[in-house]
Amino acid sequence: MSPVEGTQLGFGLVSHYRGPDPDLLVAEARHAEQLGYDLFALSDHLHSDRATWEPWTALCFLAAATDRITLATDVLGLPYRAPAVLAKMAESLDRLSGGRLVLGLGNGGYEAEFAAFGLSTRTPGEKVAALDEAVQIIRALWRQPRTTFRGRHFSVQDARIEPRPAHPVPVWLGTYGPRALAVTGRLADGWLPSLQRLSLTEAVALRDRVRAAARAAGRDPDSLTCACNVQIRLGGPAAGGRVVAGSSQQVAEQLAAVVRAGFTFPLLFGLDHAEDRERFAAEVAPLVRAEFARA
Repeated sequence: MSPVEGTQLGFGLVSHYRGPDPDLLVAEARHAEQLGYDLFALSDHLHSDRATWEPWTALCFLAAATDRITLATDVLGLPYRAPAVLAKMAESLDRLSGGRLVLGLGNGGYEAEFAAFGLSTRTPGEKVAALDEAVQIIRALWRQPRTTFRGRHFSVQDARIEPRPAHPVPVWLGTYGPRALAVTGRLADGWLPSLQRLSLTEAVALRDRVRAAARAAGRDPDSLTCACNVQIRLGGPAAGGRVVAGSSQQVAEQLAAVVRAGFTFPLLFGLDHAEDRERFAAEVAPLVRAEFARA
């Protein structure tokens, strides 16, 4: 079983933008692959006061520059791309990469970004309904020869994409509210919250909601990947709070607690320098993997 499926342990690296140099981006992704990280992710903030990559274009570039590592969006803002178009984009990138895509998707938490681009802004309730409709449309286009769907936010009429995906493309949702968590449990392959926004106790309670929703939908809760974004700071004193920091041993102990709580695919922010990525891979990851094996 791949680390992006179910309860297998995996480690992802979330890229930190360090200037408009494609060579640096490729070097970071290749370095992560060489060190044994399982996934390389880019975020999706197009309207920004700092320079950013458009993640889909950049991931296509990285697909050609890497061989093994899974490529992911962490996470796409739904208003930026029509769901039916995104379904076709995802099929193409997954096929071009040899089946290495995880489609991370969220309903969009920063309204100023979408308003600036002249895109849809929605109430919290509308966001959940739109995300629900979007995942249904994407899944249907991947599975069916033709799809007609009429929703409040999105509609397609006799739509089709060819070729359809050669295998199921994992969809991970970054959600938090009760209704959005229910959508995640009912429709998604994974849940991707940020522990910068939640305590671990809070995250566990929300995870229980996702799993309950999966169970109520007749799905096996263990088939869902529970990932999480984690801010890492190697070296210096342990910070406490919502940043995992300290020595390699201290960081491993804190991450092991996250894994024991059921979040088996940490996506790591903060390993921006090569020496930090190397240190984590050599000193921290083996300790967490050993603890996971014992558990």
